[in-house]
Amino acid sequence: MSEQKENKKITDGNYDKSLAVKCINGTFVGRKTENVISYKGIPFVGEQPVGSFRWKAPEDYVPDDGVYEAYNYGKASCQDKEIIEHQGENCLYLNVWKSDDASAEKKPVMVWIHGGAFVAGGTGLDLFDCTALAKENPDMVFVTVAYRLSVLGLLHLSHLPDGRDYPDAQNLALLDQKMALKWVHENIAAFGGDPDNVTIWGESAGAASVTMQPLIKGSRQYFKKVIAQSGAPCQTNSLEESIAATNDLMAALGCKTVADLMKLDARTLIDTAAKTVTLRVFPVRDGHILPLDPWAAYAGGAARDITFLQGCNKDEMNCFVADWTVEGFKAWAAERKTHKYAELLTDEEKAKIDSFCREGAAEDWEPDSRLFGHSWFIEGAIRMSECQTMGGGKSYTYFYRVESSDPIRKSAHFEEVPIVFNHLEMIQERPYDAVFSKTMRKMWIQFAKTGNPSLAADISPDGKAKDWPLYDLKDKKVMVLDEFDIHPAKESEVKIVDWDKSYFLTRYYML
Repeated sequence: MSEQKENKKITDGNYDKSLAVKCINGTFVGRKTENVISYKGIPFVGEQPVGSFRWKAPEDYVPDDGVYEAYNYGKASCQDKEIIEHQGENCLYLNVWKSDDASAEKKPVMVWIHGGAFVAGGTGLDLFDCTALAKENPDMVFVTVAYRLSVLGLLHLSHLPDGRDYPDAQNLALLDQKMALKWVHENIAAFGGDPDNVTIWGESAGAASVTMQPLIKGSRQYFKKVIAQSGAPCQTNSLEESIAATNDLMAALGCKTVADLMKLDARTLIDTAAKTVTLRVFPVRDGHILPLDPWAAYAGGAARDITFLQGCNKDEMNCFVADWTVEGFKAWAAERKTHKYAELLTDEEKAKIDSFCREGAAEDWEPDSRLFGHSWFIEGAIRMSECQTMGGGKSYTYFYRVESSDPIRKSAHFEEVPIVFNHLEMIQERPYDAVFSKTMRKMWIQFAKTGNPSLAADISPDGKAKDWPLYDLKDKKVMVLDEFDIHPAKESEVKIVDWDKSYFLTRYYML
């Protein structure tokens, strides 16, 4: 990324009044590209989480009569420097895109929460620029939000000798997101958005996040619908797992107290965490912010008033094989199985999983890819639909199986994201069918508008109606997203999960 400029306060009155939007915590001046106005780097907290505010719940924003630039993205949360260059602890900002029109109609709002395994990512990536989406859908408002990552956003501290003052540290990432949603609820009308028609939307860790938000006290008032792409509450830790990760990090740092940790710079914390607790830091089922059993909460109707669109990709874990190399992935999988698979599963369960994972395997990495793809993403998506339906709520479920030209990736995790963001120029392997891509986006947008992703023939890009059935406990109907054949089917017809050999993996969360 190029050198990032910081937004400044405007004190001389020299700004384009037509691009200024008055919010509770300031007036923000955007920039116009063709017919789309973007507002970047708007703070949604009263204090950034630095200094004494590190590991504290986000501070509510306060009224402000100042005028501020909203030209540049804010910093991303601290992470690997090779992913995003512009980063820091002062990272709690959001961005808004709207069309420049005189419409008096309040527009539906889509709020994107990015993924990245809760250790990486941010809103400043070109992929998440919503200009193309807003240009294609001038009757919508789009928002992207940031949150604290890794051990700055998800580190259990209350068990330490001086940790009593940090009761929320293990789930700060989720509380940051909730605060951003509060800001959207209270300010989005100034951008032409409808605060009573908000859809929260994410992929991977972002999808996990949007499936956790309905379970957080006070959060459901800020949205009506959820789009979860390849993520679910299975991407969480138990209290014991969270405390163990903290203790291992403390030992690596030579620290014994929160006071010791506060003396360290963020770079030291993040780099040490990457070496010691990689893919072990997740939101925590603490019984305080998240329920101890999210599945039971959904099945009990905790979010029956929220409508879901959710699903998974056929070859979820294959992207990790491609990105880490085959040997790197096999080494990681072996280590992970040694410490979790071996300890948790009964011999009968191991036999079932071994049989399931070897079905159709031609390469030696495929059984492990299937295991973790199902335990981390696929089973979770289906169980979300099951539990939400059991609880009296609605779920529209999809199974994405469009394959890239990469012989390993196929229908891997994240493959659909450039399509739904209307950034087809970023897909390197091969061009995807333009009608399919537009249809997929249209279904997402239609869901955000109405709560139903079905398309009538007059608004369907190919002129053919797309009737998307609700998930039901008998037939388990899903929408199969094939490039040249989008169609509804019974789950048993596409064999997403094996109800005997693999579905039980959801009880073990992040296996």
